[in-house]
Amino acid sequence: MTLVYGEAGSGDPVVLLHSTTADARMWDPQAEALSARFRVVRPDFRGHGRTPYAADRPYSDSGDVAELLGALGLEKAALVGSSYGGRVALELAGAHPALVSRMVLLNPGCGLAATADLEEFGAQEDRLLEAGLVEEAVELNVRTWLGPEADARTREALRRMQRHAFEVQLAAGPPPPQLPGEVDLAAVEAPALVVSGAHDLPYFRESARRVAAELPAARLVELPWAGHLPSMERPGEITGLILGFLS
Repeated sequence: MTLVYGEAGSGDPVVLLHSTTADARMWDPQAEALSARFRVVRPDFRGHGRTPYAADRPYSDSGDVAELLGALGLEKAALVGSSYGGRVALELAGAHPALVSRMVLLNPGCGLAATADLEEFGAQEDRLLEAGLVEEAVELNVRTWLGPEADARTREALRRMQRHAFEVQLAAGPPPPQLPGEVDLAAVEAPALVVSGAHDLPYFRESARRVAAELPAARLVELPWAGHLPSMERPGEITGLILGFLS
């Protein structure tokens, strides 16, 4: 099994999938409440948290999660995904509909072509990393992905996770071969709660609207206070949304 993961609680399984600017620790604010009712599994994707950035053959993050579910003997699980973690959830739910019972998708990616706002962010991040300005790239991510509700402690938590991801990935050299992930919204069967933040980039606001409109059973919640990572910005409110939908 490839992914390093944490596990707590008992009951119906819930898998928490993190953003690429973070790792499984981003779910610390939700972990206690969720594990009181569910069996909670929190993996780190490759190159994040405790999972090395390496592969001996082409891989996909959704394939890694499917492998993890099989190794844990889980025939069906609810998925909670933030940003890229939401995209991974959609890839898995489209490729293996029987594995997924419900989904909570927080500002998910869905395969839309990059818009100017996202391209500008990516180009700026690339320039900083190519120049060896890792701390400046970290700060760019913290400014971009956390909305105005995030306090200093939350910003420092994201800063630590993003810095660690950059360090692990840069130290590994060339990226390991990754398979292109495919999002097939028409193949998804699981009911979904899709959450969008008014302070997020336009790209992700459009992505959330598209996901909610095209999934066969989805509800869109637009939060006027939220940025890209609402589970870190107002943890209690998002914990309540997750519990309400999964229960």
